[in-house]
Order: sequence, then structure tokens, then C-alpha cells
Amino acid sequence: MKHLIAGVFAFLAGTGVALADPLEGRWQTEVDAGAYAIVEMAPCGAAICGVFVKTFNEQGEYASPNLGKTVVIDMVPNGDGTYAGKVWRPSNDKIYIGKMALEGDSLALRGCVAGGLICSKQTWKRVD
Repeated sequence: MKHLIAGVFAFLAGTGVALADPLEGRWQTEVDAGAYAIVEMAPCGAAICGVFVKTFNEQGEYASPNLGKTVVIDMVPNGDGTYAGKVWRPSNDKIYIGKMALEGDSLALRGCVAGGLICSKQTWKRVD
């Protein structure tokens, strides 16, 4: 079955039919610094980027200054459900080495320092 699916994807790629990346869509972040967000993941060149499209705090949806800002930066698929690029953490305004792993409707996202040895992580859930 795996060979059949791989053959179909290879055929479609050869015909010029664009295949959507499985990350495309909207994802809900975990709570960080008392707030969470909805991130829209979409192609940005040959990579995937994520932009804040909604933000929420304890009172509900609000107009965060982070709306419209890119949080997932130039994530490139490794071909095995994992991605590599950069992530921005708004609570400290720092950009980190980014790693992501997709499993169904769950996305494990890591921001790392020291060449990827020390990481902070969140698990996002697909909402759309």
C-alpha cells in the first residue's frame, strides 16, 4: 500500500499538480505568558510559515500587538513528517532554531538554542 501511495504522489508531482503541505491550515498554540493564539500555516516560497491570526487571553479574544506577525519562519519539510526552520517566541522577542514534528492533528514544535541541544516545546492542535 505504501508503494501505491508513493507512486500516486510521484505521478502527481510529475504532472505539475501542486500538493498541499499537511501543515497548511490553522493551529492553536498552548498558553504562553497567559495567552494563546491561532496560527495560520501557509507556504512562503518553498517553505512553510505561520502567522498569528487570532489571539486570546483570560477574557477571550483580544487585539494583541502580535497579530499578523510571523511566528513560524521558513520551516522546510525533511520528508518524514518533521520540519526545520526558525520560531519566534513573543514573550521574550527571541528567534530560535525551530523543529516541528507532525502527527495527525497534533504538531510538536520546539524552539532550541545551543545548536539544538536545549529546547523548549509546545504541542499545537489543528483547528481548521
